[in-house]
Amino acid sequence: MSCSGTHAQALAVDFLTRVQAEHGIPVSQRAMDLTRLVVSELVTNARKYAPGPVLLDVRIVGDTVEVVVGDSDPVLPIAWAADAGRVGQHGLEIVMAVCRRFEAQREPVGKRITACLALLDDPGGAVAGNRPM
Repeated sequence: MSCSGTHAQALAVDFLTRVQAEHGIPVSQRAMDLTRLVVSELVTNARKYAPGPVLLDVRIVGDTVEVVVGDSDPVLPIAWAADAGRVGQHGLEIVMAVCRRFEAQREPVGKRITACLALLDDPGGAVAGNRPM
């Protein structure tokens, strides 16, 4: 079955909804929304650039939701330098900005992209994403 970015988003949100209902693990609305965004960006790019199947794995690891997308293209994604005049191709920049951790690695066939998002918002109100160094 071919899975669109929209269908993949629905699967991820359904998983997080079931995690809350069945296991009592709290998931903020922000985590739901950001997971939907990250899944959409990563799956859409994999379907656009990689021949062959795309694999999606969403799981809870500690206090994060981990989104893993695998595809058959060995070329690792590159975030472009910020350019307000550029139209499009900002997806990876956005994904990296909202994630606690982002990793891209080559696999024997293709690559695997892992993005980790906070399950809960910071109690102090801070944005739960990448921390500036």
